[in-house]
Amino acid sequence: MGRYYLVLILIFNFIFSESQNFQHFIEHINALPPANRQAVTDSFIKVCPAFPYIENDSVAHFIYTGAAVSAAMAGDATHWSPDREFTLIDGTSFRYFTKNYEADARLDYKFVIDGKDWISDPRNPNLCKGGFGTNSELRMGKNVKPPETDYYQDMPHGTIKDTIFHSRILDNTRIIKIYLPPDYPAGASGYPLILFHDGPDYLNLASVNNILDYLIAHKMIIPVIAVFVPGVNRDAEYAGKKIDLFTDFISTELMPFIDRGYKTSRDPSMRATIGASNGGNIALYLGLKKPGLFGKIAAQSSNVIPAIDSILMYGPKLKLELYTDIGTYDIAELIPLVHHFTSLLQSGGYPFTFREIHEGHSWGNWKEHLKIPLMQFFPYTLKHSDKENQHPDHSK
Repeated sequence: MGRYYLVLILIFNFIFSESQNFQHFIEHINALPPANRQAVTDSFIKVCPAFPYIENDSVAHFIYTGAAVSAAMAGDATHWSPDREFTLIDGTSFRYFTKNYEADARLDYKFVIDGKDWISDPRNPNLCKGGFGTNSELRMGKNVKPPETDYYQDMPHGTIKDTIFHSRILDNTRIIKIYLPPDYPAGASGYPLILFHDGPDYLNLASVNNILDYLIAHKMIIPVIAVFVPGVNRDAEYAGKKIDLFTDFISTELMPFIDRGYKTSRDPSMRATIGASNGGNIALYLGLKKPGLFGKIAAQSSNVIPAIDSILMYGPKLKLELYTDIGTYDIAELIPLVHHFTSLLQSGGYPFTFREIHEGHSWGNWKEHLKIPLMQFFPYTLKHSDKENQHPDHSK
């Protein structure tokens, strides 16, 4: 029993001292008689400050203690293919898997039990909603959740209006949601406008209304009107055979309706179109095809079809400002497409921001970085400027 208590002391030293590390702990556990190991791993679980256990900001130790024949991890970092199996310590139910990531990485993941049951990490309370359900969320040591994604009761809130809109061009109907900022309408000039593709997902999974409320209240952007448009036949409308019809629907049907009903600026430099994945593709296509309607484009983890590159390579220089990003752990096919597109922007002399983020193809990524293009496009300094198209310097 004396050695058992020494190992308990070791656990506390390991947790609270930089002189120890997880591998030392594992080595000490394996040196114990098998009959003593379960009690020591149970004690570790009780005193471990958080799961996964993060060491030196950039090493993540995933731990699973449930009944299982096998356990593995799948997520953004593995392109959602189960990684190698966790290591089981003999004589215990304690399984672990260690991986290095960038210190500022944020990743979605799940545990895969017995090769078939995909579950959230039972010991990690941090969850992130995604397009295919809720996942566990890993934040490495230098990744801090931004405050703007939360709801604050004591903050002025915008209002959201619904309208059912039928498109004659597409012969379909969809529910359009419109965000109006606090104190709308105020002042004599029209409000900047942002058109979000995959609108319901930007609201439900990216909390855009919270983000807009926060940025406006903290004078990080000027008040804006936001229009949230869902896809009905999404792949065809955003990147397929109906992309031109969808572009005409936006430019000749929806936007005139919005402009008639709301106090919007008609200046293209005060209008943005934003999307993620294939939604980023239609944002790029729409902005490049209709630069007189939208002067700013943000594409997050975007698909980029060849027609978009062709417009940049063979068309005239357009008066546009752009934001693009891609995740280090994004869909592999998208990464070279985005890099090539940004090289075309650079060679064409376009003002743009490009960022590579240590995250995956997820709404958790897009939500937490959305403030960057919003602040780029509509900084609060615009409110006090004589030039509506003033904006701060941006890196390329």
